Amino acid sequence: MTAAPSPSSVPTAPAPVPSPTRLLDVRTVYAEPAALDSARGRDVLARFPGAKVVEVPSHWQIPELNGNEGNVERWVRVKTETLVLGVKKSLSARPNSRSSNWIAPSTANGCAMACAYCYVPRRKGFANPITVFTNIEQITGYVRRHVARQGPKTEADQCDPVSWVYDIGENSDCSVDALVSDNVADLVATFRELPTAKASFATKFVNRELLDLDPQGRTRIRFSLMPDADSRVIDVRTSRIAERVAAVDDFVEAGYEVHLNLSPVVLREGWEADWAQLLRQLDDTLSPAAKAQAAAEVIMLTHNRDLHEVNLGWHPRAEDLLWRPDLQQPKRSQNGQWNVRYRNHVKRAGVDRLQELIAHHAPWLRVRYAF
Repeated sequence: MTAAPSPSSVPTAPAPVPSPTRLLDVRTVYAEPAALDSARGRDVLARFPGAKVVEVPSHWQIPELNGNEGNVERWVRVKTETLVLGVKKSLSARPNSRSSNWIAPSTANGCAMACAYCYVPRRKGFANPITVFTNIEQITGYVRRHVARQGPKTEADQCDPVSWVYDIGENSDCSVDALVSDNVADLVATFRELPTAKASFATKFVNRELLDLDPQGRTRIRFSLMPDADSRVIDVRTSRIAERVAAVDDFVEAGYEVHLNLSPVVLREGWEADWAQLLRQLDDTLSPAAKAQAAAEVIMLTHNRDLHEVNLGWHPRAEDLLWRPDLQQPKRSQNGQWNVRYRNHVKRAGVDRLQELIAHHAPWLRVRYAF
């Protein structure tokens, strides 16, 4: 199945991903008083000694950020220069059945990267810089108790054959979060001591400092991959695809379980050839050890009309790839929002074709799920 040609050829690429020091140049920290008074909050502020601190009643109530349409033109600048400190008020683990068995309480939300298809801005409205939750001891304590209540996993499922899997990065990218605080290091250490559970998070950023955390097989990192031509347009401020692929062996050697997110799959003219090339690159690059433990998730693009309008204000070239009314239909998501996805027959054909490409070019890559 080949999608109809896109309205224009794949747009030219934005600037290469910044180094970590350019990815974050924090100048303003909005902080809840309780977060400022915490040990983790003080640790975070110490990393950005020149930043202006502005106290706010809630990380959800910052007029300069939330719902401020004027921030569209400053989309990347806000992500670069702003940080928020808050306290996670409600702790719960939500059931899940795709990437993980449970969604763990988040230790952060928002991101310094700016992927044009990201769903997180839909919740915060026009700006979603990183918010760090500073009550990490409460969060890890809750996780330990929740894992204990589950007992051993007695029946294998597509998430994992023997361990309960907890997604620790639903609303952020943990590789970037680790540049800001030790929350990710604390989570990795927590799961290292939980023999019946493992952490999991997807990432588009190669943070080699994570190689020193000694996960001992209890953390699964899922590198998100797509053809480089797509990534250079819609994966703004992320690590390049070649860098992510090159990192897989190193993370396996460091004790991580490494899976691959083939996501999002964007249907446009030439998509099949570019995905075939990426799969051949994986086959040529990854070590036998990495291939032996690898598994993949295949996720077709889901978009959103509100985000489409936001993107038109700061990165309209991305919408040539993402907004395809000729191929898309409305879809109500699990959280009740109306999004758009590829029409049923288009999506089904796309999933089938990509699985055929995987079987041909990377037969060692087990597909855990595809949707």
